[in-house]
Amino acid sequence: MNSLATDNATFITTTGLAFTLLMGLLIIVLPRRFALMPVFALMCFMTMGERLMIGGLNFTMIRVLLLFGWTRLLCKKEIRSLRLNRIDILIILWVISSVVLHNVLWQDRKQFQNTLGVAYDALGTYFLFRLLLRGVDDVEHVLKTFVLFIAAVAVSMLAEKLTGRDIFAAFGGVNAITVVRAGVLRCQGPFEHPILAGTFGAVITPLFAFLWLQGNTRKVAALAILSSTTIVLTSGSSGPVLAYVCGILGLCMWPLRKHMRPIRWLIVLSLVIIHLAMKAPVWFVLAKITVFSASDGWHRAFLIDQAIVHFGDWWFCGIKETGSWGSHLDDITNQFIGQGVYGGMLTMILFIAIIVACFSNIGSAVRSLGKKFKEAQILLWSMGAALFAHVITFISVSYFDQNAVNWYLLLAMISTATSSVLSVRRAACIRSPQPQAQLGENSRLAGLSSLEI
Repeated sequence: MNSLATDNATFITTTGLAFTLLMGLLIIVLPRRFALMPVFALMCFMTMGERLMIGGLNFTMIRVLLLFGWTRLLCKKEIRSLRLNRIDILIILWVISSVVLHNVLWQDRKQFQNTLGVAYDALGTYFLFRLLLRGVDDVEHVLKTFVLFIAAVAVSMLAEKLTGRDIFAAFGGVNAITVVRAGVLRCQGPFEHPILAGTFGAVITPLFAFLWLQGNTRKVAALAILSSTTIVLTSGSSGPVLAYVCGILGLCMWPLRKHMRPIRWLIVLSLVIIHLAMKAPVWFVLAKITVFSASDGWHRAFLIDQAIVHFGDWWFCGIKETGSWGSHLDDITNQFIGQGVYGGMLTMILFIAIIVACFSNIGSAVRSLGKKFKEAQILLWSMGAALFAHVITFISVSYFDQNAVNWYLLLAMISTATSSVLSVRRAACIRSPQPQAQLGENSRLAGLSSLEI
């Protein structure tokens, strides 16, 4: 069954409904630190094919679970713990921009319902994570609990590689028979596309480096890294492999963390030189990058090229269709261009601003911590490496399945962890204007791992 087989129609199995309701009950009754486990379970073991259509509104099982999650937040008054920071505000502005401008373009009831779904997913998922994560210690706990779910997905995809059959097909939304392209099996597990399956493994890998560096969790970390690597390789897709390598490269930049500004400018200068030296624009380098023989980097480069050529068509509030740009360009395989097509230049800028704010917060938080808190610094750095892997992935794919949940989880972890650290730094500076180099020895920071905001 393909992903279109359940679109715009109610499709739900008894097993899928029972599993979703069980996860909904658990998210309400479990202690806060374990309340995200049902979200991970649904993300890893349920396809997007299971859905309920209610009054024209499309409720996937993830959306149903969000209702349970927010019921918990409201009933237990956990929503009171939120203190908005700049990442939170940028996400709110980004959602508002996409909803308003998309509806200015379309002025259509169906599209209005679609934008409500997008806003519900983004704000509902992100702020559910933000409210259930209170500090650095919670982020570390999430990574440890996530490992078992990642391992289970890896086992299912390895079985799919060996048998050519996807066990998640019973839930709808995925192919029962594994797709073969240029002789390569492209496994997808519970995800809507092999590239998205591989992406899930690639972008999560850098986060487990932190667990490896903790001596008492190396076995857990080894299992996590082996599992995420298996997911990437069994997907049979070049994009996830590139994101995986870039995430590892981001981790390897740790010794050079004090020199990142000149390194960034060197990268920009190098791209300018390559652009001037090439006959084609620099983004056509993507056409040369391949891991598997079936890779289609040229299509992605051509999409970028045509988005620039047709800038006047979409900059204000997006564009209804892009098929006229060229062959197969109705398939927007670029998250950044997708933002512009959906909600114009302002929406794209706000999306990029969220990413910039996350990188900025990570850099500020790492610098503010003294040598005494190296583990916390590495945790923050690993989140930056994972963010970098997402950014690389956005050049070649748009998220339209569970990967969006994984994306909002990372944003929430960065927002929570950096806010914890930076709020302590501000408090310490107010109480005693001591030098930045001595901030790590402040007594308030001694309890960094259990900080809450």
